[in-house]
Amino acid sequence: MLSQEENDIVTRTGPGTPMGQLMRQYWVPAMLSRELTTDGDPLRVKLLSEELIAFRDSNGQVGLLANSCPHRGASLFFGRNEECGLRCVYHGWKFDVSGACVDMPNEPAESNFKHKVKATAYPCQERGGVVWAYLGDRATPPPLPDLEANMLSAGEEQVVAIQRECNWLQALEGDIDTSHLGFLHMGHVAPENTPPNTFIYYAQRDRAPRYEVVDTDGGTMYGAYRDADPGNSYWRVAQFIFPFYTMAPGGALGVSFHARAWVPLDDDHSMLFIMSPQARLRASVNASRQQPLDTRTPARPAGGPFAVPLKPNSTDWLGRFRQEADARNDYLIDRDAQRKMESYTGIPGGHQQDQAITESMGPIYNRSQEHLGTADAMIIRVRRRLIAAARALQDGAAVPPGVDQPAAYQVRSGGVILPKGVDWIAATKDLRQAFTQHPEVDLSIANG
Repeated sequence: MLSQEENDIVTRTGPGTPMGQLMRQYWVPAMLSRELTTDGDPLRVKLLSEELIAFRDSNGQVGLLANSCPHRGASLFFGRNEECGLRCVYHGWKFDVSGACVDMPNEPAESNFKHKVKATAYPCQERGGVVWAYLGDRATPPPLPDLEANMLSAGEEQVVAIQRECNWLQALEGDIDTSHLGFLHMGHVAPENTPPNTFIYYAQRDRAPRYEVVDTDGGTMYGAYRDADPGNSYWRVAQFIFPFYTMAPGGALGVSFHARAWVPLDDDHSMLFIMSPQARLRASVNASRQQPLDTRTPARPAGGPFAVPLKPNSTDWLGRFRQEADARNDYLIDRDAQRKMESYTGIPGGHQQDQAITESMGPIYNRSQEHLGTADAMIIRVRRRLIAAARALQDGAAVPPGVDQPAAYQVRSGGVILPKGVDWIAATKDLRQAFTQHPEVDLSIANG
């Protein structure tokens, strides 16, 4: 468990907080590229408890400005996105993507006042369907992380966003907790009803895996193991990478790759960005990557566990990518299905199940009330690393892990069968390396 002080350090991400300062050292996924169109409507974006306005200018560049106009505080959301700038409708002041005031029509023509005024603006760049923002104070931002799932060829990238109504950390911790799989998601599945000698069979036969947790250059990694066929063990290898990325152990190690970013909107809400070529995700039933989200139609990402029905987007600060199943309708729980063991929870869909549990803890869970066991080894280690890194940055002692090491993100996760007693870290080194091909991997054991 954590003390209240430690809990505050690791959960609060607003300006000036230890964790907020740490996250501002990195590029942060801010929105999907398709949410903005050239000279289109400005977008309200909440990020690390800051209220920002995003727009795409006439040249296709993305701007991310503070909500309040630096003149007299009017919201730039109501601004006119025109001719390479966002023009405040109160007095006509116009700002480009860098925040420079390029027009001040209510001042005399000979005035040079516009050259003395600048809106707060954050650098943005796009890659893999994601708009990345840098909220830190470096004059030259660090490189983007080498996330394999965000570095595919144009047209191959797949990304979806889903909002969660709770603190970023308790949402993330569900991703690094492998033992809940056999209960929350698959508690109704008996091992004899699964294909023999497959990952799912071994996982359901033994729902109490043992753990080994190690620190990595970019974060922390666990190997959770249990018996497989005679003489072998089934390992689930997963990654946490600073400051908020997870790579859960879905699929076969060496072949499957993805990344999940748990980005704080504010202390009580987070946005999950799922980057995955395997999922074949679709962000909206009627929106291509080049078109804005049609807010009149619920967005329904397609494909397996990511088939998450979403409410229509609205224009308020927390109106984007909200799940239809939520606390207001008890996540559509079916008690009859729960009683009949057609579903362990009665809640449809893996993502909805995760969302129900993490949101049920409240906006920010009080971790001083916890009773952690051996199955929580990864969660304990990740918290320690986050707190230590935030304190070190605060003390001026160290740059956080991964900030200047894009290669630290070149990793994979997944399941693998290894001989008992083997050094799992050495045995999986090549399989955990991103941007590699492993045609020798037997996919049948993972797919069942």
